[in-house]
Amino acid sequence: MGGVPPRPAPRLRQKRLRPPRLRGLPISRLLPNMLTMLNLASGMTGIRFAMEGKWKEAVLAIAVGALFDLLDGYIARMLNAQSKFGEELDSLSDVVSFGVAPAMILYLWALADARTFGWMAALVMGVCAALRLARFNTMLGAAEKPPFAYNYFTGVPAPAGAFLALLPLIATLEVGEGWFDSPVLVVPWTVGVAGLMISAIPTFSLKGLRIPQRYVVFLLLGVGMTAAAMVSAPWATLTVVGLAYLASIPFSAKRYRALAMEAARLKGEPGEGDTAAPEADAAASAGKAGPAV
Repeated sequence: MGGVPPRPAPRLRQKRLRPPRLRGLPISRLLPNMLTMLNLASGMTGIRFAMEGKWKEAVLAIAVGALFDLLDGYIARMLNAQSKFGEELDSLSDVVSFGVAPAMILYLWALADARTFGWMAALVMGVCAALRLARFNTMLGAAEKPPFAYNYFTGVPAPAGAFLALLPLIATLEVGEGWFDSPVLVVPWTVGVAGLMISAIPTFSLKGLRIPQRYVVFLLLGVGMTAAAMVSAPWATLTVVGLAYLASIPFSAKRYRALAMEAARLKGEPGEGDTAAPEADAAASAGKAGPAV
């Protein structure tokens, strides 16, 4: 008798195992770190140029590194791409580009003639740059500072320190050898600049600087004239700018002390402590970056 054939057992569908997907990062979050790596590469390239005796290119490599260092921080804040990794990478890159690289350039250019003293000066430059950046990292979580303090660096920032240290070389590129390339000048100059980097002297910061409206035209005119001078006589212009910055340090320290005394006086008078609130708002809107490197 023909019966109903048994229904075949249903097939069990086997799950296809897919490899786990790797989470990607948007390029916007990597861009600041890319700029930081370009800063590091610029510093290393400056050392290579110095080994080949290409002093102009060595100075320009440090300048390009400073530009990348300026951009990576601004872009990280603009894209909200700040991270602990980027912070540490930036500090390590700055030690190379604004500490080790300028020290090696100066050593290969003039300090080597002073033998032991020249090498000691180069070591002091590199060590002080590392100490400055380590101090900056430890100050990131420090107690709140008064509002006016956000307009000042503590000591000379690392890029400015590298620029000041290279000033004898920059001046020599303008006037020629025999004037500023003597180790008798370059050794104490290098040590002095290194000391400024780790000092507690307040120096002006452009981050929170507010220009009165009546001076904007004069500021733009000055920037335009400086740009024109950079095109026609770059090394002379950089020398003048460096000396002007050096001359501004005593004025910044004096201004900081005056503001500190005024803040202390207002804090001690009841009812007047709130007068600094607008400055605090301005500092907050500027990101409260604190003392930069």
